Amino acid sequence: ILMDIAKGIRTRKDAKINLKGDAEKIFSEIQPASAYALKPDDFFSLAPKLLVKEGEAVKKGQAVFFNKANDRVKFVSPVSGTLQEIVRGPKRKILAIRILADDKKQTVTHKLTALDKASREEVVAALLESGCWPFIQQRPYGIIANPDDQPKAIFVSTVSTAPLGVDYSFILENRKEDFQKGIDVLNKLAADKVFVGVDKDFSGIFGEIKNMNSYTVDGPHPAGNVSLHIQHLAPLNMGERVWTVRPEDVANIGSFYASGIFSAQRTIAIAGSAVKSPKYFRTTIGAEIAPYLENAQLDTTQPTRVINWGVFTGVADHSKGYLGYFNNLVSVIPEGNNFRLFGWLPFVDNKIPSLSNTSLSRLFNRKGYEVTTNLNGEERALVVTGEMEKVFPFDIFPMQLLKACMIEDIEKMELLGIYEIVPEDFGLIDYANTSKVEAQEIIRKGIELMIKEVG
Repeated sequence: ILMDIAKGIRTRKDAKINLKGDAEKIFSEIQPASAYALKPDDFFSLAPKLLVKEGEAVKKGQAVFFNKANDRVKFVSPVSGTLQEIVRGPKRKILAIRILADDKKQTVTHKLTALDKASREEVVAALLESGCWPFIQQRPYGIIANPDDQPKAIFVSTVSTAPLGVDYSFILENRKEDFQKGIDVLNKLAADKVFVGVDKDFSGIFGEIKNMNSYTVDGPHPAGNVSLHIQHLAPLNMGERVWTVRPEDVANIGSFYASGIFSAQRTIAIAGSAVKSPKYFRTTIGAEIAPYLENAQLDTTQPTRVINWGVFTGVADHSKGYLGYFNNLVSVIPEGNNFRLFGWLPFVDNKIPSLSNTSLSRLFNRKGYEVTTNLNGEERALVVTGEMEKVFPFDIFPMQLLKACMIEDIEKMELLGIYEIVPEDFGLIDYANTSKVEAQEIIRKGIELMIKEVG
């Protein structure tokens, strides 16, 4: 890593995975979705407690459930409507709270003290009461921030380097005032220590935003991951906290502080090689994704997989699913249910993007690969090859950390940097390592163990 706040961050350990199906930078206007869902699993290590019952009417911004660990952290309805169904899984775990929108458009409005006159405590209270607080996450662990903490800094990364990643500059081009207001609110929380990572060209609105510590980000994935920025601009020491907010949620916080009404705006891209017309849509948090998939025209000649978020870190869903709380992307790629004869041979129908110099795929398809979900092999022994380190720019030994998580050695996990990463930072390792181990799932279980045993 080469870095300072003036020159920015540039990675040398990375990988450019060029996939077909990037969303065209146009907005398609369609009728708003009629059904929405809040999914507690969108929030890491959350135990929800319901505040409403099935059949009950809810206003936009009305609290639907709260966090059992901290009852001040509320989760509100993104729309006005009726709570249609509470979907439960094994042991009555709440999987989703489905809300059917109505035309009444009733809202909860909050009275706010002017930002320049408000104390930090008043700002925190307003964000908690309005339902905006879940937009703010903390490191370590990538969980919802504790309102009682004083963060070392707040980070916002406006650069998406993952395959099929969205363009935040395009998404927010008409929300400059909201984004600026959101930055001003965050400055109240972090004593003017708000860091915003921008493209090396300062494209779009971000070059015009004031009152932030900006730094440039250059390089392929995972250069845009906020964990990397934190490690080199505000590294965590024992007991310290750093908060993170996604770009569109900064604008949502700003919109709330301008109007007093909870803002649930969400812009999504429907992208991937199985999409005939990949493009952007303006919608709402938790919207059903079927109308947007239909408008983008999926390829119906072959089985496809709908992924809520990106191909590295998203969750497999179906066409009748609901948008994840933080998601700006729905990826659709062909299902990998076919197998190549002698697929292990490097010269036989080798069209899969590989990070190995021995693969002929590196010479072809430079305009973009059409990938499937096929793993091209089963899980194998975890051996030392050095391939993980080649695509992992953090100052961490990834294989050693994975092994420490697998044997649940808390002391080694601490020494090897478990506090500095979240599962999505291992997305490229999931793709690159030939052992086929689920690195993100291993890290997730390791973090869950740390929360339970260390807190």
